[in-house]
Amino acid sequence: MKKYFQEFKAFAVKGNVVDLAVAVIIGGAFGKIVSSLVSDVVMPLIGVIAGGLDFTSWKIILKQAVIGSDGVLASPAVTMNIGVFVQNIFDFLIIALSIFFMVKVLGRIKKRLINEEEDKKKEEKSAPLTKDQELLVEIRDLLKNKPE
Repeated sequence: MKKYFQEFKAFAVKGNVVDLAVAVIIGGAFGKIVSSLVSDVVMPLIGVIAGGLDFTSWKIILKQAVIGSDGVLASPAVTMNIGVFVQNIFDFLIIALSIFFMVKVLGRIKKRLINEEEDKKKEEKSAPLTKDQELLVEIRDLLKNKPE
């Protein structure tokens, strides 16, 4: 049991748990933003283009509502909310597309940083040595080859 606790402690201290928590929180907030974008901006535009349709009101009634003899709702209607489902599909597609573009941009940035780092290393290697550096290299080589 102590071994598992030590492994968990090492896992948590490395920052993996914190990184995961941050990703979940940001993902939740991003999901809300995208849901709002779809429901408040995209779907109304699509509705206007489609002739004033409100997709969230699309329903298939499986069982009609039952109203009692006194006019009070005895049981509500059972419906399949197709419009909400369509809206959730749009949410998913926009989120997936956004994440795809984000990963592509981050990949390009990472590639650019790696290329810059490699270029710096090449420049350092190709730079001519000063007279002092040449002498130090000769001394080092002589000391390496010196029999003990």
